[in-house]
Amino acid sequence: MNTDERNPDELAHDLALAFPAGPGELSRLHERLTAAAHRDGVLDVAYRTIDSPVGSLLLAATEQGLIRVAYARENHEAVLQSLADQISPRILHAPRRLEAAARELSEYFAGRRRHFDLPLDLRLSAGFRRTVLSHLPEIGYGHTASYAAVAQLAGHPKAVRAVGTACATNPLPVVVPCHRVVRSDGRMGGYLGGPDAKHTLLSLEAAA
Repeated sequence: MNTDERNPDELAHDLALAFPAGPGELSRLHERLTAAAHRDGVLDVAYRTIDSPVGSLLLAATEQGLIRVAYARENHEAVLQSLADQISPRILHAPRRLEAAARELSEYFAGRRRHFDLPLDLRLSAGFRRTVLSHLPEIGYGHTASYAAVAQLAGHPKAVRAVGTACATNPLPVVVPCHRVVRSDGRMGGYLGGPDAKHTLLSLEAAA
């Protein structure tokens, strides 16, 4: 493989082995490689992680917008591999592209934000699942709706189970609020982030 064909992360690693340097120099090298990847149009997916009250969250974005928010229990490495398979192998740890997303999520968890104002790339969802996700923001902050009510919103009143599947496979949890969908009897129901995360999110919103 020619050097200029390598993933910038791999190139930075190889250069670090060949020319040992201090952490500051390696950080600057990574920043230059990231800038070059962005300039040359080879940074297809940028990612970073943030700490939150529901654990470490992986954020990933394309040039079109935020494409993935993943809980630690989803296995961040597996999520990145999935993005490489489905979107592009040209993935790089590039926090700058995700500064707005990180800031808005921080504001949300601090109780200072009720709506997200981020461009979203929804290509990981299609068909009825994507339709369901498009209606979830209609459930207001601090409120919940049943799976049956969301099925009604999506135009298919009998597709309650399909709504559950759409929520379970939501690639943008928290930002696209599938945590606000509960069972008709008031019980929380399942959640890809786990029951504790769902409880935390609903409690945070109820307290605001």
